[in-house]
Amino acid sequence: MKHTYIITGMTCDGCRTSVEDKLNALPEVEKASVNLETSEAIIEMSNHISTEQLRMVLSDKYSISEKNIFKTTSSSIDKEKSDLHQLFPLFLIFAYIIIASALLNKNPWDINGFMLDFMGLFYVVFSFFKLLDLKGFPESFKMYDPIAKVIPLYGWVYPFIEVALGVMFLMRIETPIALIITLIVLGITTIGVTKTLLDKKSIQCACLGTALKLPMTKATFIENSIMIVMAIVMLIKTCN
Repeated sequence: MKHTYIITGMTCDGCRTSVEDKLNALPEVEKASVNLETSEAIIEMSNHISTEQLRMVLSDKYSISEKNIFKTTSSSIDKEKSDLHQLFPLFLIFAYIIIASALLNKNPWDINGFMLDFMGLFYVVFSFFKLLDLKGFPESFKMYDPIAKVIPLYGWVYPFIEVALGVMFLMRIETPIALIITLIVLGITTIGVTKTLLDKKSIQCACLGTALKLPMTKATFIENSIMIVMAIVMLIKTCN
């Protein structure tokens, strides 16, 4: 039989080795493997050993408890529900932008106009929320944007760049230039977002400024990706 335990108090590889050796020394233990990073111990045993027996063979500096898989799963589900609840304003804004863009180009239907209006409204609406707290936005933005980390002034200017791009798309002013700037600006930001998600950092997303407390999730990556894909498609069509 195999059981998974959480062991706290380990601070180095020496601690891990010590815990692992003491667990493996028990006659009922066939194999014990300890992971320092996750603080988990996977123990294969011929006969069941109580947690208290395992605790007795370890030093007082360590504590051990059996991992409750159902509790962990429940916590993960609760966290996902919480994130979705926090992201509701983002989904609602996206829905409004899609509907508005579709209505502006429904008669006759114009897919190119739809994409340009979508990008224009996206920038105007998202910049509005950033400007609500212009003082707080740069601090949140530099947590993941590569340029804002190096050049703080970029965080202050970014909302105005979005305003300018939004007007350019909606008024059809120098559209190719606006598309290129979009690819550069959002491309760089998406790199930072991707790195944050891969590192599993829990930070606030600044896409809607600081007025709405949104967590950094895959939704942030998806929204940027949609804009990048639209910009690429429109740029190809413009060049042709």
